Amino acid sequence: MNKEWRKLFLSNFAGVFNDNLLKHAIIFSAISWSMPAWLSQSQLIALVSAALIIPYLILSPLGGRWAVRYSKQRVFLLFKLLEFPIMLLAALSFAVESLSLAIAAVFLMGIQSCLYSPSKYGLIRDIGGKEGSAKGSGVFEAMAFLGILTGTVVAAWLSDHYQLYLLVGLFLLMAAVGFVAVLTLKVKEQPPETGLSQQVHLNPVRFLFSSYRLAAAYKDVNKAVFGVSFFWLTGGMLQMNIVLHSSGVLKLPNTVTGILMAMTAVGIIAGNWVAGLMLKSYSKATLILMGSAGMTLGFLVLSLFSLPASGFAVTVMLIAFAGGFYQVPWLTTIQQADAGRRAGQLLAYMNVMVFIFVLTGSVLFSLSNFISTDNSIMVFFVLLLLNSIVLVATMLYFRRSSTTIQV
Repeated sequence: MNKEWRKLFLSNFAGVFNDNLLKHAIIFSAISWSMPAWLSQSQLIALVSAALIIPYLILSPLGGRWAVRYSKQRVFLLFKLLEFPIMLLAALSFAVESLSLAIAAVFLMGIQSCLYSPSKYGLIRDIGGKEGSAKGSGVFEAMAFLGILTGTVVAAWLSDHYQLYLLVGLFLLMAAVGFVAVLTLKVKEQPPETGLSQQVHLNPVRFLFSSYRLAAAYKDVNKAVFGVSFFWLTGGMLQMNIVLHSSGVLKLPNTVTGILMAMTAVGIIAGNWVAGLMLKSYSKATLILMGSAGMTLGFLVLSLFSLPASGFAVTVMLIAFAGGFYQVPWLTTIQQADAGRRAGQLLAYMNVMVFIFVLTGSVLFSLSNFISTDNSIMVFFVLLLLNSIVLVATMLYFRRSSTTIQV
């Protein structure tokens, strides 16, 4: 792995770490602040998640345009610089225990992340080329989930051993690590295309329709976008439900809950890494079906059996491992589309769809808990139903594709 790969992966890790440190520090700590009576823990989880998601739904087209029009590295660098004042606002919110300021900081982090995300993902192929995009995508996503893992664990630990200066120091340290990694990155990009960028609509609705048509010109890209998006819906609902299940059913302290969530990230990291390597020897369809079947089976176990903490942790980790097998082939399909500079639009389109699905997952999570009075088993059953439908649909699609090819 060359030096530029390492810098890109490190910058991605640092950004995701700060996102999750802030998000979960609020989830674990703000419940003890002065809050409205209607705001339960499950609703707080959904509120914080929505604050991070909504900017992606509105501003991703602008991030896609900038990835086409400007140097991707410069766009990435600018927004890593803006991470410093956002982290200072987050620090202030914890110092005065203000939930509104904390949510505002999460919202600003969502804006920052969504505007540089297409540029960040576009650099994967610029560094590794088409041949290296499969392995690069797998490791890139693995580093993202390593950021989720460590950010979540640290947030959980700090909630039980709270020290404001440690939290603020970590916010600023990881912002600095990400900034320096991008600053020293050396990438040979394709030349920016100013005229072409005007074809990237800023109206979110027009952007979705035009991007869907653009993606339709490349084999399986639309299906890959929906596949990656469904993975994030599943992962988002699972992550939120782990908090609820651990506190409500297993009666675990925050630190142990953080470890359980970290094990989910470990599973995804391992699944992404192994899937990226196995794509050299196995078809994308094989890995996708293996991943989908594994997730469905795992949710079946969680829905039917009352597992102790150890059994729950192992099952969740195996679901996450299968999720890596499901996600990486779809993500590689998008990276390998020969779209040139318009790859920035495709990646922004993927971002919008991912967060539409994640927001849908947050709504389903809240609705399921409202109907069942915070029953985490109900959420696992909903996930089982959704994954069963997707597994059957995926099997039918690949079977039909295989038949078409043979004819």
